[in-house]
Parts: sequence; C-alpha cells; structure tokens
Amino acid sequence: MKSSTLIFCATLAALAGNAAAATIEMDVNGLVCAFCAQGIEKKLRSYPATADVVVSLERKLVALATKDGQDIADEELKSALTNAGYTVKAIRRESESLDDVRARLKASK
Repeated sequence: MKSSTLIFCATLAALAGNAAAATIEMDVNGLVCAFCAQGIEKKLRSYPATADVVVSLERKLVALATKDGQDIADEELKSALTNAGYTVKAIRRESESLDDVRARLKASK
C-alpha cells in the first residue's frame, strides 16, 4: 500500500512540474528601441504569473520566466504584444532558465 501511494505522489509531482514551462520565449518583430523594450517589460511584469522578463532588441526576442506552478496562455501573450503594435512570429516554451537565456544572449553578441 505504501509503495503505490509513493508512486502516485511521485506521478502527481512530475505532472505538476510539467504544468508550466520555466521560460516562455517569443520571437517578436517591431522591437526597435529601448522604449519598446521597456514597454513590453512593463506589460509582461503586470501578469501575476510573471517572475522575470528579458527583452533583446538585437535578437528580437522576448523571454519571460513564470512563477512555480503558474502559466500564461500563448494567446494571452500574443494578444498583449499584438495590441501594443508588435508581431509575434513564434512562441516556444523551454525548460531552460531565464539566467541561461541571458547567458546565451550575451554569448551571441
């Protein structure tokens, strides 16, 4: 009985861990200046599920980390950026941390 309970709990933990990606990356056209980056950052930080945001003008990349167990739907993100005048080309959900994204962006300069 105990081992089946442990297996069940481990399965639930694994499913909960996969419920939301650690990082959501978006390829965004229309990023041209620091003001654009600030506006996007401010908008995305307003979501309760957002832990941190990175905007790269050079790579036309917006990445955000979600808080543990929380998520923001792709359509909601796309709508927010489209309504602000940007074009979202792609959205990817990655297990990579936002610190890893920062390091990758820094290395590609």
